[in-house]
Amino acid sequence: MLDRQFDVVEPNTTWCGDVTYIWTGNRWAYLAVVIDLFARKVVGWAMSLSPDTNLTLKALELAYESRGRTSGLMFHSDQGSHYTSLKYRQRLWRHKITQSMSRRGNCWDNAPVERFFRSFKTECMPKVGYENFKDAKYSVSDYINGYYNNVRPHHYNAGLAPNESEVRYQDSKTVAKIS
Repeated sequence: MLDRQFDVVEPNTTWCGDVTYIWTGNRWAYLAVVIDLFARKVVGWAMSLSPDTNLTLKALELAYESRGRTSGLMFHSDQGSHYTSLKYRQRLWRHKITQSMSRRGNCWDNAPVERFFRSFKTECMPKVGYENFKDAKYSVSDYINGYYNNVRPHHYNAGLAPNESEVRYQDSKTVAKIS
């Protein structure tokens, strides 16, 4: 349904998500993110030692709650089992979120999330991974909340960080209402 239409004109209309892996001492951990395509802001994320539906649901629920329980939007992901599960699809339905999925084996269909993971892994994650899960989770939180959303300039946002891009959008809407 998304059909690579990544240019979104207002917040909370199109989100996308995916899962990646992170080495944590002696085992893999998994990071699920939900990104609002409007400003490429990470609006939900979760980490777990299992790449399952519970992980992706935690990220979705954080996004849903942090964005004011927005409904009527589209959520785009790959066709992984954690996104195609009955439990996940029911939660999308309950929140009135339309599901969109990439074509099988086509990572370009979810390029904004893949780009976020590349940024995280090159800008933040140690080459040899983290010593443990706790350190990884702290680092991910610091990167997303302290740097990526607040400080990191984003080409898509004309050099603005995602939070600044959203603030400017809201300010322009306020000015338009006053005028």
